[in-house]
Amino acid sequence: MTKSKMGMMRVLLSGYYGKGNGGDEALLATLLQILPPHVTPVVLSGNPEETCDRYGVESHHRMAPLSVLQALRSCDALIWGGGSLIQDVTSTISPFYYGGLMALAQQMGLKTVAWAQGIGPLLRPQTRWLARQTFSNCTKVSVRDRASATLLSNWQIPCILAPDPVWALESKPVPGLWDLPAPRVAVTLRSHPQLTPTRLANLTQALVDFQKATQAFILLLPFQKSEDLGIAQAIQPHLKDVSHILCLEDPQLLKGVFRGVEMAIGMRLHSLIMAAAEGCRCFALSYDPKVNRLMEELAIPGWDLATLPDDTNLIGKTWIEHYANGDPLSPEQIRSLVDRALMHRDLLSEALT
Repeated sequence: MTKSKMGMMRVLLSGYYGKGNGGDEALLATLLQILPPHVTPVVLSGNPEETCDRYGVESHHRMAPLSVLQALRSCDALIWGGGSLIQDVTSTISPFYYGGLMALAQQMGLKTVAWAQGIGPLLRPQTRWLARQTFSNCTKVSVRDRASATLLSNWQIPCILAPDPVWALESKPVPGLWDLPAPRVAVTLRSHPQLTPTRLANLTQALVDFQKATQAFILLLPFQKSEDLGIAQAIQPHLKDVSHILCLEDPQLLKGVFRGVEMAIGMRLHSLIMAAAEGCRCFALSYDPKVNRLMEELAIPGWDLATLPDDTNLIGKTWIEHYANGDPLSPEQIRSLVDRALMHRDLLSEALT
């Protein structure tokens, strides 16, 4: 396979793709949506066949060294494609995988773009050093939150700060959604050490009370089956006949769910971004600094899971109050966030000339 000719560019996209995570798939779908027209994307994926089928792109297994090396040799540029790739809290291997890949691409003379990154937390000196080295050698860098921009500024690395690209993902209507009872409230919980059995039981009881008070139909929305489906299945028996587990693989459909929802209660960052972008009221249950950053920037109410009230009555009443009187983002705010998110597109146009 040879590199592109006649003005076309082959660009390798690297991220947490093909792993069944709705947020990361949404980042890939958005990236493919906004790539410049002269770019031919090649995607590194945990499930290359599925990625190829879903998006119609060439795809290689992200953990097959020979295949990755051949893909790098055949490409003109590498894009680190969005999300919290460079952090050492949930995985110590992750920053070395992505950082090593970026360093190799830079040694091979490829243009390298760190795109829509959420950087950190970086607790270990060696991962901080690796991150600083690889980011400083990038052709262009864009980040999705102020904390990441501040870190790069401290390292004297120029970057563009813009909202998460998923704000700009085009959503699709979900077949059959409107046949489910209305009004609807979406709930996205994921497994996490802070979501202890006691806290899950408290949230479930609060959800039962909330449903009785509002008569809302509860949509349990797993964003990553391996992490979320078991929790949805644990909650559903307590909400017989007034809830439905909706598993969707296509990120555009996942975002489209929120068109038909009044309020979203979410742990996952991209469930909150998608919901807010589609005009939903949002209530956050934070397990990670990236969720807290979004809560601060958009004034989304919520709790850190670590300090979730023990009083199920208080949880339920807080949700009922927000359902009745909380405000979604205004159409003007949403338009502004979408427009600014497209700065990540403009960065690609500049970098991939």
